Amino acid sequence: MAGRKLSTRARGASSAPGTVVVDCEGLSGLVSEEHAVVALVVEARSRGMDVVIGALTIIEATHRKIDRARLAWPLSNLRVEPVDDVPARAASHLLLETGLHGHKYAIDAAVAEMAMRQHPPVVLMTSDPQSSGALCGDTVRIIQL
Repeated sequence: MAGRKLSTRARGASSAPGTVVVDCEGLSGLVSEEHAVVALVVEARSRGMDVVIGALTIIEATHRKIDRARLAWPLSNLRVEPVDDVPARAASHLLLETGLHGHKYAIDAAVAEMAMRQHPPVVLMTSDPQSSGALCGDTVRIIQL
């Protein structure tokens, strides 16, 4: 990230005054140093907010053309939330509650479930505000990227 500092603390749970959750589009924006995305993360950090990403989002954002070193930098400055059977079942339940299904919404549901577990207030930076909003309800503020 060419000299840009994303955080004063990297990994580890905190009692920060709120949380920003980054989805695949947000991670892509950090990797490509999109000003708007970087500015949102920098602002969140300046307010003392925690910035997190779901482990599945790393898989979603990885492709043959991605520069692995450029991907590693933002990931080193974000708290990565793992997914095991408990969050997976909760995400499945969200899909059932909203009537969404299939691979198109699976990672969105995992991200939404993870977002709803974070220290409030929670902001989700996403490229898909419709499905994320349906999955999160009004417990998470959605910012469209």
